[in-house]
Amino acid sequence: MLVRYNPWQELNAIQRQINSLFEDTRVPSTAFEKGLVRVPAAELQETEDAIHLKLELPGIEAKDLDIQVTEKAVYVSGERKSENKTEDKGVTKTEFHYGKFQRVIPLPAPIQNTNVTADYKDGILNLTLPKTEQAKNKVVKVNLEQPAA
Repeated sequence: MLVRYNPWQELNAIQRQINSLFEDTRVPSTAFEKGLVRVPAAELQETEDAIHLKLELPGIEAKDLDIQVTEKAVYVSGERKSENKTEDKGVTKTEFHYGKFQRVIPLPAPIQNTNVTADYKDGILNLTLPKTEQAKNKVVKVNLEQPAA
């Protein structure tokens, strides 16, 4: 007996499974309870004098952030608090993540952690982390001498 293979049938089954995920009426908090924690997105730019770190923290107030800086890393933790609305008794579907988060970002060069400047506006945290004098003046001489044959 010969059966014709239809690859589109498998794609249709996958599409149905994906659609059923989006039709689920439960709040997707179960994924976070299983250990999957969202952390803020980061952007790191290194210049000759400093490291510039940008973190995306939408919906979080400055008072709910804790930022600690060592010479080798930045530790950011905070909490995005949910808004409790009691006047509406309807069903709420959300993809927002509420709760605590933390992230440690290792730095590519040692910095002067006593001279860090910070700016927090529109949910974007900008940190300017000045490099230590040793990191600024770090020059490596490359030896091009050929070994004796």
